[in-house]
Amino acid sequence: MTLVIGLTGGIASGKSTVANMLKNKGITVIDADIIAKQAVEKGMPAYRQIIDAFGEDILLDNGDIDRKKLGAIIFNNEEKRLTLNGIVHPAVRAEMISKRDLAVSNNEPFVVLDIPLLFESNLEHLVDKVLVVSVTEALQLKRLKERNQLTEEEALSRINSQMPLADKIKRADKIIDNSGSLEQTKRRLDDVISGWS
Repeated sequence: MTLVIGLTGGIASGKSTVANMLKNKGITVIDADIIAKQAVEKGMPAYRQIIDAFGEDILLDNGDIDRKKLGAIIFNNEEKRLTLNGIVHPAVRAEMISKRDLAVSNNEPFVVLDIPLLFESNLEHLVDKVLVVSVTEALQLKRLKERNQLTEEEALSRINSQMPLADKIKRADKIIDNSGSLEQTKRRLDDVISGWS
């Protein structure tokens, strides 16, 4: 019996760090962001739909979608963000379900769906348990500013475009506080996984 775990958290909470720790344990991690990037590459159906919706000026010289430009549009415009999500999410969901079902058919003990917007997209029904990676608000802001070279205002606008971390924590089956050292995070993850074994 495979346990399907939904991994989520806020932007810059350390979800990718936890995902890598899970991979190091030999657990299959299906990353929604990676699948979403592949879904919008040239030649994919979503690529054309995005250009039709947002115009040619979101393209780089080589024809790829300029993620920074598109990000700036959708982070400050709810309607445009919903338009983009309506194009990308169905393609991503179908691919994730296909990969999840393969892991289940291989009788893997765990499979993890790494979905940043698990709750916002109402995808809890795809998983058995939800694991939320959390950090303090101050640390989240600091990490995001450093990681993406953003101003405080830009970082806050990205954080505020997501469901508050406190609300995600309330809906989690388990929480991993990633405000401390990597070793502490790893120990917390080990406890969760052994508890679910």
